[in-house]
Amino acid sequence: MNHSYRWVIVGAGGLLGCVAIGAMFSLPVFLRSISQDTGWSITGISTAMTIGFLAMAAGSVVWGTLSDRFGPRLVALTGSGVLAASLALASQARSLAEFQLLFGLLVGAATAAVFAPMMACVTGWFDTQRALAVSLVSAGMGMAPMTMAPLAAWLITIHDWRTAMMIIAGIVAVLMIPAALLVRRPPALSDGPAEMAADEPQSGMTVRQAVRSPQFIILMLANFFCCATHSGPIFHTVSYAVTCGVPMIAAVSIYSVEGLAGMGGRIAFGILGDKFGAKRVLVMGLLAQAFGVLAYVFVSTLGPFYAVAALVGFIYAGTMPLYAVIIRENFPLRMMGTIIGGTAMAGSLGMSTGPLLGGLIYDHFASYALMYIGSWGMGLVAVLILTAFRPFPSRQMEMAVA
Repeated sequence: MNHSYRWVIVGAGGLLGCVAIGAMFSLPVFLRSISQDTGWSITGISTAMTIGFLAMAAGSVVWGTLSDRFGPRLVALTGSGVLAASLALASQARSLAEFQLLFGLLVGAATAAVFAPMMACVTGWFDTQRALAVSLVSAGMGMAPMTMAPLAAWLITIHDWRTAMMIIAGIVAVLMIPAALLVRRPPALSDGPAEMAADEPQSGMTVRQAVRSPQFIILMLANFFCCATHSGPIFHTVSYAVTCGVPMIAAVSIYSVEGLAGMGGRIAFGILGDKFGAKRVLVMGLLAQAFGVLAYVFVSTLGPFYAVAALVGFIYAGTMPLYAVIIRENFPLRMMGTIIGGTAMAGSLGMSTGPLLGGLIYDHFASYALMYIGSWGMGLVAVLILTAFRPFPSRQMEMAVA
């Protein structure tokens, strides 16, 4: 049963991620309707998303630690309920500050209950095909722009934004709560940490030792610079394409190309990670990502934009799940949520840098070229940092146990 049920865990994780991420990223779809109905500024409403990213960063560590202690099912179930309730309450907000609190802080924090706990859970269910499994969960999350976003866009054409958001809240409850009930602890943890196998990586390590280890710090820094590399290009490329003379409608389609390519990238990198090793594939992916974002400097028409977007989307989406695989290979299963949550926090903070820095660069230089060059530089920093990663020596594990 365990061998077959692990794919149920993958399916549940993919569905939870798709709906949670999709619900949070419905805000850009509702943005103009909310502003027109309430009179709130676009900047003020958009700030809710910034708050959401910061809440996700903090929530990743908190939810990850709670999943280690109480199990991923309770965390996913709680997050699903809080997300549905937060969306419902946000749909009735009567002031901008109230909306920022409900949609930004609560929706962002609830969304974080999915990624780290489910990634940690899936890594514990798989001894083989681990990279493919976490990539499939990530692919489910990547389906959000192609499922929940169009649904939100359709709802806003037939309802006002408050009704549409309330419907999204209902969909979250109907889909996520049953999916969360399918989640189970990995078999190795079902009887508690004391029953774990003797060959568990770093079985004698404490959480304090883990978060102070060079291995954890290197993974956090690599993930920060990795996400900082692609966050600016993701956020500003449509605007950049428009400045190059590409019509807005066509420019927006660049995102779709990037998203579709990312689906393939997640699967391909998962297979390659299982075959050649997660760290080796991740290093090569980060190097390719750095030069991929630099390529934007040299394009100015729609066809080349599509080509570069497909390349960058394929690479950055493919690299992200591999961090969880490296973590599972080096840290005990009983602290997966905490360690993956810590690296996810660093990634969220990295994602928050691109929109701001890209905007500042464009406002000052009236050009995005320096943003892409800066992203290339941060990508090379990510490569150098990850190259310094070394697995824990087996002797250290023996000493820790002794």
